[in-house]
Amino acid sequence: MSDNKQPILVFGATGQQGGSVASALLKAGWPVRALVRNPQSAKSIALNDAGVELVQGDFACVQSIREGMKGAHGVFSVQPSSGQGPDLGLTDEEELRYGIAIADLAVESAVQHLVYSSSGAVGDEPTGMGHFDTKARIEAHISTLPIITTVIRPVAFMEMLLMPGFGLDQGQFNFFSKRDQPMQLLAVEDIGKFVAAIFADSGHFGGATIEVASDTVTGRELEALFTEAAGRPITYARFSDEVLSANPFLAKLTELFDTGRLTGKANLDALREINPNLQSFRSWLDGTGREAFQKALGTAGAWDYGYAQRSKSARTRPLPIAVAERRTRRTRPQARRGGGPSV
Repeated sequence: MSDNKQPILVFGATGQQGGSVASALLKAGWPVRALVRNPQSAKSIALNDAGVELVQGDFACVQSIREGMKGAHGVFSVQPSSGQGPDLGLTDEEELRYGIAIADLAVESAVQHLVYSSSGAVGDEPTGMGHFDTKARIEAHISTLPIITTVIRPVAFMEMLLMPGFGLDQGQFNFFSKRDQPMQLLAVEDIGKFVAAIFADSGHFGGATIEVASDTVTGRELEALFTEAAGRPITYARFSDEVLSANPFLAKLTELFDTGRLTGKANLDALREINPNLQSFRSWLDGTGREAFQKALGTAGAWDYGYAQRSKSARTRPLPIAVAERRTRRTRPQARRGGGPSV
């Protein structure tokens, strides 16, 4: 690892990706800072207890971000997106603005290495979905900057499969891919290991764009693995035509699976050279994901992702899966504080 002990600023450290990155960096010996809105929240307190220095602020507070980047060796940049729904996500315009602003501030602050987390859906052509295409535009801007950068493109998270609304509580699992269609998945824990390796070797990874995944599975294999883990039958099926026709957001994602944009194309052999302990879906389900899987088996609910365009899209927000299916069946730490102008 680098002997440089300057800190790394991690965005999203109270979330999945940033939390994984913060944990892996600490294990690798890096001082870690995290930008958090509420330093008194349970997740912020846990970060501080683990040794993370907290900087109070948010994406819109330039002064807080500058404070966090002061003297930093690196920055891990990730933003929520409109696809995460109005409660979790930003609008496409906000994600684009904040992603670009963070990169520009990293240059201004003389940060040595910027790692940006994009999406495996990003490619040479637009997808037609704003929350993917904004990331392509952020990538394009970052590529023009006079700073060492690395872009990672995560595929779908294993953790996402255990969200309410996919039917596990009803003895089934409904998803985007066809039954025998291979798709790549990524354990969130593996993201941090990749990013720690990237920061440890800027000379090798600088300028690279790396699609990251942990394993490849089919719907048929998911059925067998879920059945084995549950101790009772779990059947796999693609979303029904009725569900897709009632939910344009899901329908478009399914189309991207069919065209290969969302099935993943990561080089798993090359990734194992970076992280020899990649988790297979089986090992993840037997280990890190076990508790969440057991909870999902008994949790009903709706898969509530969709566009987060608050001002004008509330009227056309796609129906959660569970709702669509019902309808078709009926037809303490101290933090640095910053203030100042918004991005």
